Parts: sequence; C-alpha cells; structure tokens
Amino acid sequence: MTSEIEITEIAKEGEKADPSQFELLSMIGQGSFGKVLLVKKTRGRDAGQLFAMKILKKATLKVHDRYRTKAERDILARFHHPFIVRLHYAFQTEGKLYLILDFLPGGDLFNRLSKEIMFTEDDVKFYLAEIALALGHLHSLGIAYRDLKPENILLDADGHINLTDFGLSKESIEKNGKTYSFCGTVEYMAPEVVNRRGHTVAADWWSLGVLMYEMLTGYLPFHGSSRKETMSMILRAKLRMPQSLSLGAQQLLRALFKRNPANRLGCSADDVKQIKSHKFFDTINWEKLYNREVQPPFRPLCTPSNHTRCFGSEFTKKTPNDSPALPPSAATHELFRGFSYVAPSVLSNDKPNSSVNIVTSHLQGVEKTYIFDEYTLSENLGMGAFSICKKCVHRKSGVEFAVKRDVAEEVDILRRYSHHPNIVKLNAVYEDNSSVYLVEELCKGGELLNRIMTLKHFSEREAAAVMLRLANAISYLHSNQVVHRDLKPSNIMYASESADPDSIRIIDFGFAKQLRAENGLLMTPCYTAQFVAPEILKKQGYDMNCDVWSLGVLLFTMLSGETPFATSENDSPQKILKRVGEGKYSLNSQAWTNISDQAKDLVRFLLHADPSKRLSAKQILTHPWIVHLNSLPTIRLNFFNNPSKVMDALDKTYHALTSTAISTPLRPVIESALARRRRLNRMKGITDDDDIVEIASSLLKNECNIAAN
Repeated sequence: MTSEIEITEIAKEGEKADPSQFELLSMIGQGSFGKVLLVKKTRGRDAGQLFAMKILKKATLKVHDRYRTKAERDILARFHHPFIVRLHYAFQTEGKLYLILDFLPGGDLFNRLSKEIMFTEDDVKFYLAEIALALGHLHSLGIAYRDLKPENILLDADGHINLTDFGLSKESIEKNGKTYSFCGTVEYMAPEVVNRRGHTVAADWWSLGVLMYEMLTGYLPFHGSSRKETMSMILRAKLRMPQSLSLGAQQLLRALFKRNPANRLGCSADDVKQIKSHKFFDTINWEKLYNREVQPPFRPLCTPSNHTRCFGSEFTKKTPNDSPALPPSAATHELFRGFSYVAPSVLSNDKPNSSVNIVTSHLQGVEKTYIFDEYTLSENLGMGAFSICKKCVHRKSGVEFAVKRDVAEEVDILRRYSHHPNIVKLNAVYEDNSSVYLVEELCKGGELLNRIMTLKHFSEREAAAVMLRLANAISYLHSNQVVHRDLKPSNIMYASESADPDSIRIIDFGFAKQLRAENGLLMTPCYTAQFVAPEILKKQGYDMNCDVWSLGVLLFTMLSGETPFATSENDSPQKILKRVGEGKYSLNSQAWTNISDQAKDLVRFLLHADPSKRLSAKQILTHPWIVHLNSLPTIRLNFFNNPSKVMDALDKTYHALTSTAISTPLRPVIESALARRRRLNRMKGITDDDDIVEIASSLLKNECNIAAN
C-alpha cells in the first residue's frame, strides 16, 4: 500500500519559495479551481527559468476540492517521469495555495494539433505510447489517474507529452483493489466508473481507448445529447468501428473497449506490459521512447518573444495578478499543514536537466519589447528576395547577430527547423505595427563560394564534406515537406571565420514554402504520402528537384571554379534559360582534368534536364562520392577564373531563373474542424526510413575521427 511521503524535512534544508520570488508574465489558464500563470523565477539557483504557477484560493475550495489539491501535491512530489509534469515548488500563504510546475509551452495536445496538423496512425501511435508509459508508471505506484482527457495532455517545446492535473487521481489502490468514487469527464469514463460498482487502475486503459478513437476518427465513441444519454451509451451502445483503420488499430480498440474490466487489455498484474506488447505498437522502440530519443511527429511553434502563443487568447489577454484572498477556516489550515515542497533537484548544486529547463534556458533575458531597446542596428549585410539583412549588436551582451524584417512563413519555418546544425539559428523574433524582425545567427565566415575561391587550398575531399552537410540539411527540410526554393550561392554561408564545414549555414528562407493541405494545415511526412492530391505532390516534388538542381550548380562551381550555364559576360537571360532547359554544360574543360569520375557522375545526376531523373537529397547522401569522401583526393583544385566574374555569372543565372517566378505565400488556417478532418478515409500508415539519416550521421562521425587522428 502507498502512503503520503513526508517532505517537510526536505523543504527545511532547501531554498523555500514564496510568491515574491516569481515575476508574473501572463495568464495561461483559468477554471473553477483557480488560475494558472506563466511566471519567471527572479531569485535562487533557478533564477530566470519559466514555470507555470497554479494558484488556488483556500476559502473558495469546496471540501472535496481541498482534499484533491492536497492529494495532487502529494502525488506530484513522489516521482519524476519524462512524460509527467514535474512539481518544483509548493507553498502557501494565509489565503492561497501555490503549485510551481513545469511550463509546457506547446499547450494541450488536441487544442494545438487540431489547428496545425493532421493525425495519422503513426502519429497516434507515438502519443498513445508516451501516454501509456506515464500511466504505467502511475499504476506501478498504486495510483489511478482517473482524468485522462485531451485538456490534461500538454506538449513540451519538443513535442513530447506530459500528463498534468492529478486532482482526481486516487492513491493507495492495492493490487486488484477498488475505489468507488464517481469522478472524471463523462465521455472518457469507463463503464465500471459510470455504474459505480468500483473500479481499479484498468479504468485508465478504457480512457486511453477513448483518446485513441477520437484521434483516429475525429469524434468520441460514445457521445449523447445529455450526460445521462452518454452514460447509457457507455454502458450499452455498440461501438462503431471505422473499417478504414488498420487491423492492428481495430484490434487494440476492441481490446481496450471491454466493458468487463477483467477482460480488458492491461487489467492484469502486467498492466502496461500488456499494452506495450500489442501488435499495434510493434514498431515502437520503448527504451528509446522513454529516453525521449524518438522524434515527435510535430514540434510546437513557440517563439521566445511570445511564450504563450499556444494558449488561448481568452486567457492570455487578461492581466496576470495575484490579488489577496480571504483567510480560510482553522480546519483548512490544519488540512494543508506540510503543504510546502522543494524539488530535490533544486536542493542540489546541479542545474535541473528536464527538457523544459533546457528549452527555457534559451529564453532568459528575452522579453516582448521594442527591438531597438535591446539591439543596436548597423550596416547592411545583404538584400534577400523579400527583405534587407542588417548587422545588429545586443546592447547588454555585445554579441553580434543578423536581423531582418520578414514575412510570417519564414518565421514559422525557422522556428520549426532551425535547430538543424546547418540551418541558420533564429535567436529571437520581434514585432511592431509594420514589421516582423528576425534576429538570427551572424555568419561571420562570409558566403561559401566567395570564401572557397579565395582560399589558398581547397580540395575535392573538402568539397564533398561541404556537400554532405548541405545535402543532409536539405534532406531534413524535404522530409518535413519544406522546400527552400532559393538555394543560390549567396544563401549558403560560413558561421565561423575558420571556414569549418560544420559551420556551413543555409540562410534566407523568405522564398521557402511549407507544404500544407488545401485547408492550410501542416502535414506530417506520412500523412503527405497517404492523403495529398497527386497534383500537389507533383508540384512539391518539382520544388524539391529545384533545390537539388541548385546543389548541382553549387557543386559544379565548387569543383571547377566555373559556372555551368552562364559561360560569358554577354550571355542574355534567354540564352542562359535555354541552356538550363536543355541541360547543356561541359565537364571537359581544363578545370575538370583532375576531378574524379564519381564527382562528375554526381554532377550529372544533379543537373539532369529531366527533374524526375535527378537524385533526391536523401540519395545524394548514399552516392559513392559522398560515402567514400575520406578517400577522395586532397590536392588543391585549380580555379582558372576570376572569383568576382564567377560570382557575377552565377548571379546572372539565378536572376534569369527567379525573374520569371511568382511567389504566392501560403498562410496557415487558424481555425479548423477536427471532426471533419478525422472523417477522411485512412489508408495504412507509411513509416519513414531513418537509414539515410543514420548514414549521414555515421559519415560525419567518421570524418571527425579521421580529422582527429
């Protein structure tokens, strides 16, 4: 049997918290229980970190709510799990109770994803698996969760789930023991909860089935016009099983929707082990999942200048405050004796290492302020397709960045994907009445080709190392249905002045595009393969082939110091376009004499006139010239042309191409009907193959090892 853990001694030894240590930033939730605020710690070892502060007024809590609040604090203090929200502090004043929890900037699962992304069975499998691990951990401690519903499943900054709100959880449930409370949200209640004949932790697995059904179909399995009708349906109605679901999904739903809990999957002493062993989860690596090594299907768009982007405006528009509360009764004082708590991680000298703390460490000192209050703008760095880029200096730290005024699509794309090592990093985003300002990593090493052509020594092996990084980054973007569409040499730069290949950065996503469905919603790669109209896929494939073609132009110039299609200063745009369309270029000049046949083979594949015959970015990573780059020649490449003339010729080529292009920025649809999307016919899920990514990582590691030796 489990029991309450006494933590008052821990609190005495640690750094106690109180309301004065937290700066109130924004309201992010409110209910009959009280409210939740986004706060920043202003003192102590964890100063500067963001937390969620749950505030409850003692005097207005009903008797059963008082006990539930105390129970929630006791439960949260007992464990640390990667998929359960973490309690950092608990304290009280005369009139209020405070719980200081992880701030999870992604908002709740369905509220966020119903507006931005489409579910597939693979997506559902990922979220169910993480939820199952969290429930299994609770059950192992004798705790029934009893309130599994969409609002209680939050997303962290990386897209992993966290269970929250343990006010209805029940402790001290022994093996096969029962509890008889009627609690929870009706639509997610198990039959044994509805009929009040006593329930065990197996009731949580019924609720998991309800979540699964809703994610896959868009509607609840049992939902009537009233609470009474809904409860009647839970007890008696036949389950409507969509035949469009895979056999494994149907079998799991039937196993979870057993009205007799003794026959339900997960009811035995094995509990979550039964869930994990079901064939629906055959593709899940449970150890990697627990260690958060499996990439979530969706990463929330959370900006440093707007931490509360993923929360409802009905909350965030309100002014955060912590007003005085009426004093409670003497009995209430006695109930909450020993309520204060300090997490063990705060008591040690080590910094907390949870995912939220890692993310929010990047947000320290970043406020929603006027950009010129924090940065000094200086000279122009360049002009892109949509904006001017300037150098700026952070007033406090003196660190240099690049800043540009740009459009919403670029902000969204960089927020989602700039964590890739070879994509320019986005430091902050500011907004005023007329513009959006992007503060980006400053690439001090200059443009790639300009730097290469002025180096005293640049070899074929070094060219392959550069191409490996670029192909890896473009493959990553393409796998997420993003096309750059402006991969000209001036948009590929070195972040460091050392010209280290690892500092290669792709910049300027002003012309980039994220593939969306007709209703403007983002799609995961597997959804794209299943449900996108052929003509949309064809256009997307064309754009991807254009990115690959641009890599071919870059590779041609890196190896030869020449341009493939603009061969003289007097070439007209029409003449350049004609050569591009016909695929006319030469690998027979003096500059190509000492270039390997494998390099020439890759150039031919990338510059093929027929887009369908070009290699994909993933296939570049498995081309022999890339795979065996460490055996390539290291002799200096001979460039016979003046670097400035080569750059001018490249500019002419891309100007000829882009002058005929018309950009139509796609805007996301803010509101959408979740149920409408769920009714789409579903085919069997297609899982992406990660082998190419592993090959690329292996090549990078091998190259580093050889360099070290």
